[in-house]
Amino acid sequence: MANNSTRIRIPKYRLHKPSGQAVVTITGRDFYLGPHGTQTSKDHYDRLVAEWLAAGRTSLQSAESKTVDELVLAYWQHAESYYRAVTLHSLRQALRGFRRLYGDTPAAEIGPLALKTFRQVMVERGLARVSINKYVGWIRGMVRWAVEEELIPADRYHAVSAVRNLRANRSEAKESDPITPVPQKHIDGALEHAHAPIGDMIRVQLLTGMRPGELCGMTPRDIDATIAPWIYTPRRHKNEHHGKTRSIPIGPRAQSILEQHLHARLDEALFRPVVRRGSGTIEASLTRQAAAGYTTAGYRRAINRACELAEVPSWSPNRLRHNRATEVRRQFGIDGAGAVLGHSRLETTQIYAERSNEIASRIARLSG
Repeated sequence: MANNSTRIRIPKYRLHKPSGQAVVTITGRDFYLGPHGTQTSKDHYDRLVAEWLAAGRTSLQSAESKTVDELVLAYWQHAESYYRAVTLHSLRQALRGFRRLYGDTPAAEIGPLALKTFRQVMVERGLARVSINKYVGWIRGMVRWAVEEELIPADRYHAVSAVRNLRANRSEAKESDPITPVPQKHIDGALEHAHAPIGDMIRVQLLTGMRPGELCGMTPRDIDATIAPWIYTPRRHKNEHHGKTRSIPIGPRAQSILEQHLHARLDEALFRPVVRRGSGTIEASLTRQAAAGYTTAGYRRAINRACELAEVPSWSPNRLRHNRATEVRRQFGIDGAGAVLGHSRLETTQIYAERSNEIASRIARLSG
């Protein structure tokens, strides 16, 4: 039987005797609905309760009274259930910066000047142009969501959309350094000092070109080892929200590494941290974090620690995709590189997608 304390208590439709109107009290505020007993008042009641439930049972406030702080909180609650963890990290940074500037400002006053001021602050802090454009885009997205939820006036999104992205070499913002492959000596240094299973993760990523998130999320259930080459189908990937699938062929060399980790349960991560206790080690499968495995942040930190021990510059695991792309492009051309890395912009038609999968499989058999 369900616990009564967990049931949602719907505010009651009541008679306000002094005025003869229907009234409902939502989070401590009375809303008058019109003459009691009329269909109009009942429809008004149904709409207010539906809006209250859709808002997560938070207070119903007018657009004029909601502050940026309150809007950011509401948007974050939405984002936590909508976006992936790696995306939330970037969003969190943008929202924090915007709140510092405009937290007490009425949300209905967000406009182009606010976005341009926020952007200039980031320029002065030394952020790269690409990051600045991303953060401004997050604020635009929050405004669009707020308009959709009728939390702020509809014209606010049209207004902030007038703020264009900074263009390359047309602003004071610095340009990002180009992403380059990791020098082999820096990879070798990290491999020499990396704890298990980080070394295997690095080697598999070099052989497949998969993204760090795809690597960390691998489970036995997601790998079809009955065909050659094996096919790994990530349940979560960068372009899933566009309705695209991702298939990663795994060749013989990568298979020989993965076979050492396939003893994991079907839904457990293949690569799991070890818990060190005294002089011994206990696999994380014996802890409450069994199925989770490494996060992308944990994988990156482990590589950084290994680099420090090897006294080589630290590098991001995402750069290993560039190592793989450089090798594949040299042997198989740009189509081969795009197919292996899963670039969605190359898959413009179903015919081309099938061709990409065929190319990627052939490359995995030969060099993966």
